Amino acid sequence: MANTNPKNVQDFVSAVQTLLQQMQDKFQSMSEQISEKINDMSGRIDDLEKNIADLMIQAGADEQEAEPKGSATHKG
Repeated sequence: MANTNPKNVQDFVSAVQTLLQQMQDKFQSMSEQISEKINDMSGRIDDLEKNIADLMIQAGADEQEAEPKGSATHKG
């Protein structure tokens, strides 16, 4: 039969608890790193959206300056 004396059981329980604590610590650390990366990426996306909006405004202004006044074409 298996050796199930209290010392072996306590050692096993202690080892499992230590392993679970290490896994929980690692998971917490990875979770925090992922959260930081998501926040960083969110800021970068916000900056990118602002830059795109600025470029679209500039492109619209450039197009209006390039078109001569009264050059609208009418179909009819």
